[in-house]
Amino acid sequence: MRRRPRAWYFRLMGSARRVAIIGGGAWGLALATAAAAACGEGEVVLFSRRDHASDTPRGVRVVHDLAEAARHARLIVLAVPTAACRTVARALGDHIDGSHYVVHGVRGLEGEDLATVSEIVRDETPSHRTGALGGPALAQDLAAGRPSVLVTGSRFPEVNEAVVGAFGSPTLRVYPTRDLLGLEWASALVGCLTLAVGYAQALKMSPGLVAALISRAIGEASRIAAAAGGEEKTLLGLAGYGDLLASIAQAERPEILVGAALAKGLPRAEAVKASGLRVEAVELIPRVSHWAEARGVRAPIFRALASGVVEGRKADAILLELMTLPVELDA
Repeated sequence: MRRRPRAWYFRLMGSARRVAIIGGGAWGLALATAAAAACGEGEVVLFSRRDHASDTPRGVRVVHDLAEAARHARLIVLAVPTAACRTVARALGDHIDGSHYVVHGVRGLEGEDLATVSEIVRDETPSHRTGALGGPALAQDLAAGRPSVLVTGSRFPEVNEAVVGAFGSPTLRVYPTRDLLGLEWASALVGCLTLAVGYAQALKMSPGLVAALISRAIGEASRIAAAAGGEEKTLLGLAGYGDLLASIAQAERPEILVGAALAKGLPRAEAVKASGLRVEAVELIPRVSHWAEARGVRAPIFRALASGVVEGRKADAILLELMTLPVELDA
């Protein structure tokens, strides 16, 4: 393969070091902080409808106009809830063109067909050079400037290169992958599995049984992602295992709190309310289970989660179901 001239690469890096973050929640603020650390003063804008007078990251300029955000940078990063993605993308589409790269850091899938956010962006905007962010980086670590790792995924090398150039720094290592679909599905499925682990831990399951749950669940998630068009190996790396291990280490993570509340017998609505935040995994789990069943993908853990944990079956019945399933040949 012919190598790009080194001068071309550095011109690209220079043009990509401006970033516009769309979304002023905790994740958007964390990404803006990380980008400002890499890009420098004045290179990062944050579009938000909130007043950030007291929590604007250093070096970041807050704007309240999507058009202004789109004019600022070629690289645009969506950091909004899944339910808002289509509306935000449609509004953004009025202000961008095919030269923009639209990357998202959203942990979710839309509707019964489980559309990815990159598919939503391609539907609603002129941009077809899309990508995603995932992996084990935690919002609080990015916000505090602690050493972290992100994964960027895109089918377009120039998008991955732009993300690496815009976010990579001495405290943030960014690994690229071409498996965009695998990365998006991994991020969504890890949220579901984090809830399952929170449930298992609250039941005081032994470390060995929790380890078995994690290992088998990741294998199951990799089959689901492969059926969606991703690569199984993506779930076995930073975007899957790595992300899950980081997620379950956070005792106050919303999915962990909801899983624990469900294990105590709280109804689903009360469990979600107790976490204080919207937890997309609660609504996503049944949709993933139905999607997998419709496509003949064996997913007993997701089925148990859907019919058991989320719908309120007793824990001993769920555990009995999982422990008496036929044993697969490959452990």
